[in-house]
Amino acid sequence: ANLTKMAPKRQTVVRKNKKGACWKFTLDCTHPVEDGILDSANFETFLKEKVKVNGKTGNLGNVVQIVRQKNKINVTSEKQFSKRYLKYLTKKYLKKNNLRDWLRVVASDKESYELRYFQISQDDEESDADE
Repeated sequence: ANLTKMAPKRQTVVRKNKKGACWKFTLDCTHPVEDGILDSANFETFLKEKVKVNGKTGNLGNVVQIVRQKNKINVTSEKQFSKRYLKYLTKKYLKKNNLRDWLRVVASDKESYELRYFQISQDDEESDADE
């Protein structure tokens, strides 16, 4: 085998978009964290371990940043990043911690999700008891 005829190494050229496209999403966990049923630091590490970049977990590099500020987790990505994927991972975390029966993931605006409690109507039960 002749080692001098190896394929030349291609140089990877990183092209920045003219707009500098960047995906930013926020997960607001304020209510469950204040009630002490969810640990935002634990959730942050879960996301860091589970988010896939190019089909691999633990491959965030400089492409995806996951930063926690008090009860909010900010996810910033330079590559295409689906908001729906973030919802999927959040639900997966809730299921893992048996919180799926109490919390739901709701889009509060175009680039953020909020963890809310299910609204359980207790009015019907109370009105039956009064009669």
